[in-house]
Amino acid sequence: MPSKKRPSLSLTEKLKQIRMVVMDVDGVLTDGRIIIDARGIEYKSFDVHDGYGIARAREHGILFAIISGRTSKSVDHRAKRLKIADVYQSRMDKVAAYKEIKQKYSLNDNEVCFIGDDEFDVPLLNTVGLSFAPANAMDEVKKHVHVVLKKEGGRGAVREVLDLILKAKSLI
Repeated sequence: MPSKKRPSLSLTEKLKQIRMVVMDVDGVLTDGRIIIDARGIEYKSFDVHDGYGIARAREHGILFAIISGRTSKSVDHRAKRLKIADVYQSRMDKVAAYKEIKQKYSLNDNEVCFIGDDEFDVPLLNTVGLSFAPANAMDEVKKHVHVVLKKEGGRGAVREVLDLILKAKSLI
């Protein structure tokens, strides 16, 4: 008896379905470095091209969320500036946070992609409909994603994903 399993969708077809992009912070929105000054103040470096890509994709109706295992005031500030309201920090169980987001927006897995770079991202990378890792992600993580990006985290990886989505949807 022939299998009734649906044929696997092409990358372009998967990209067309994406309504929300979920991102890790350190190693995705940043290059993974954390600078702490003598007073204990933490600094992160965010890529302006990623920021513009987020603003442009949001104008085309793409939703955004951040899920990070750490907490940082700079993440709150950057998210506010980029108008990302769904920010989940200190969430080592990223799948649980993701389920909250999915429920809030009535999304299914195929409508969400996640960009992650480290081993604790793997459970969520394996859950969403489409998963990405920056070029400089941990090797073990690269084995679990649909696409390993050309750009590094904090150096345009997020923009690369957003451009792929918008091009697949013929929006740019």
